[in-house]
Amino acid sequence: MSASATPDPTPPSAVPPTVGPDRPEPRDLLVETSHTLQSVDGKLSYTARTGRVVLREEEFKDDVFEGWKPRAELAVTAYTLDVDEADRKSRPITFVFNGGPGSSSVWLHLGVMGPRIVDAGEPDAPTPPPYALLDNPHTPLRATDLVFIDPMSTGQSRVVEGGKAKDYHGFGKDVEQVTELIRLWCTREDRWMSPKFLAGESYGTTRAVAVAERLFAKFGMQLNGLVLISSVLDFGAQDFRYLRHDEACQSFLPTYAAIAHYHGKHPGRSLREVLAEAEEYAGTTYRWALGRGHRLAPEERAEVLATLARLTGLSQDYLDRSDLRPEHWRFCTELLRVEGRTVGRIDGRITGVLHSGIAEGMDADPSIDMIMGPYAAAIHHYLRGELSSELDLPYAVFSDAIQHWSYKEFEAKPINVTDLLERVLRANPHLRVRIEYGYYDLATPYGAAEDMVAHLRVPEQALDRIEHAYFETGHMPYVGEVTRVEEAEGITDFVRRASTS
Repeated sequence: MSASATPDPTPPSAVPPTVGPDRPEPRDLLVETSHTLQSVDGKLSYTARTGRVVLREEEFKDDVFEGWKPRAELAVTAYTLDVDEADRKSRPITFVFNGGPGSSSVWLHLGVMGPRIVDAGEPDAPTPPPYALLDNPHTPLRATDLVFIDPMSTGQSRVVEGGKAKDYHGFGKDVEQVTELIRLWCTREDRWMSPKFLAGESYGTTRAVAVAERLFAKFGMQLNGLVLISSVLDFGAQDFRYLRHDEACQSFLPTYAAIAHYHGKHPGRSLREVLAEAEEYAGTTYRWALGRGHRLAPEERAEVLATLARLTGLSQDYLDRSDLRPEHWRFCTELLRVEGRTVGRIDGRITGVLHSGIAEGMDADPSIDMIMGPYAAAIHHYLRGELSSELDLPYAVFSDAIQHWSYKEFEAKPINVTDLLERVLRANPHLRVRIEYGYYDLATPYGAAEDMVAHLRVPEQALDRIEHAYFETGHMPYVGEVTRVEEAEGITDFVRRASTS
């Protein structure tokens, strides 16, 4: 890979300090570099831009318009293929973000979609430090330009001096800022006539659906496609804390069974065979048994305990004490307790050391511990060392925004944006959706996402525009070389098909 910086008439290093009484009005600060990559489709020449974009809001005082005032500086890294002007305008563009809330876009950026990816190793053989970056010959950049967005307080996104970051730490304001960035980017880059896509992971799928609806409702912008990776649109279907506890138990059961199979609890059986039984049981006998409550007869309870123990790999005694309702964080601790190990919530294939043999729950997710080091090192090196960024702020892989995230729009009801997905599917008969599921994902269990799709209030023709991709992975299909390539190829193919249909 080669890179050469394009001179900037006002280089970032010459910009006056961004603090103090003499601070000038914030302005966009993007550094441009040129690169080449040998992809599976041939040589790619592309331009990368990284830095921050200023977002402004209308300000009124006593109903008097006082102008567009800078409010936030969102960090972005964008890649555009080097083509002529006419081809550039007609070329697809995809806006990408992760979730959290409070997560930067580093995971999708350096995990599967960008032209460079981190060498994090395999689930059972993680790469030791100091790590490395590799070319990504399967990058979807082959089919679409890419804009990676770090929402407020993640990555190097910050509010302007005098602003309050917490004002952006909530569902509504988060959707508003990402929507505005996309509108602004498409306007300045003349991409309104390009095929447009959103790709989000985890809470990023919640954001993607809400942003898609707002782009249309506020600006009339229609999209060609949504890529929803490890989706969570109806939080109630997987939340153990509230009245729909039983529904969460049903949603998680197939995932428990898959992870138990991975760790040798189903000898002689295939994963598909185990999943088929767990899915059938979750939707029939288990659903009925949980609904019976105290009306469940002792002999019926005994039969359920035996089946649950066999499927989940947990003991009948533990399941009895949990009233047939094992919670997912405790499942992570309990499955391999006798071995002194835990399994990951983000990826149930990955194990860690249990900090205490009598702990009720694990003290940290080993699947996050495994990947945090490689991705953090890679992004800090990559932005400055290869993309020539002049920003030296700490890159927040995760921020603490989730600790005080506001869902005021859903007060007294579960967080659910399926109605927004229904709206955009009905409004746009050409919108296509790709949903990706991981069998070992305890953060967004595939059973809950499947159930959400099954209950969408849309015509059958709209359901035909939704495609499903399943991976023998956890929350992040790109953890592992084989599935990373499979995922990248699937997204690339989806964009190509959805751009022309």
